[in-house]
Amino acid sequence: MLRTSATLISIAALCLLQACTAATPVEGVMAPVNTGETRAETVPELTLNLPKENCTCVAEGQTDYTFLERGFTALAEGDHIEAVHSFQRYQRLEDSPEAQLEAKIAIAYMSTLTKSPFYDPVEARRAHRRLYKQLKPGMEVHQKILFMRDSLETFGVMQRHIVNLEAQNSTLAEDLAKREEALKRLRELALGQPAAQQ
Repeated sequence: MLRTSATLISIAALCLLQACTAATPVEGVMAPVNTGETRAETVPELTLNLPKENCTCVAEGQTDYTFLERGFTALAEGDHIEAVHSFQRYQRLEDSPEAQLEAKIAIAYMSTLTKSPFYDPVEARRAHRRLYKQLKPGMEVHQKILFMRDSLETFGVMQRHIVNLEAQNSTLAEDLAKREEALKRLRELALGQPAAQQ
């Protein structure tokens, strides 16, 4: 009895295995297709994770303002060191004359800020004199860089006024000292004459 059930199970397994191999299409032989259903309906649609057409990718040949914008953001947040690092990275990555000029102006601007660790009014004036002539007509630079350039120019004018005022103050202080000395002598002479007459 046991032998008979084992034999029956073996035969059933062989039949099942033979049915499976007959249903699978062999390479080069196509399985019959149902007339009501096409192959495209049975295969799920493949979706790719590609960027959309309206992506904000930078086209080839255009300037990537990422590090320049990061520098502006760090500057607005008061992180002067991070701002300078971002401007320097922008200068290293972009090789166009406009980008080089933008980075130099942004870095020079940092030396005009009194709270910045890079504050150096003498270097700011020198940088402005060097960079002012490099901006040629027709060069397209970032709008914020133009503001920075104007600020550099204003800073230079302000520094010249300060130097002039300090020179005038020094001259006035010398004149005041001379007048005080002359008044002192006059007092001595005025006080000395009545004493001699008595």
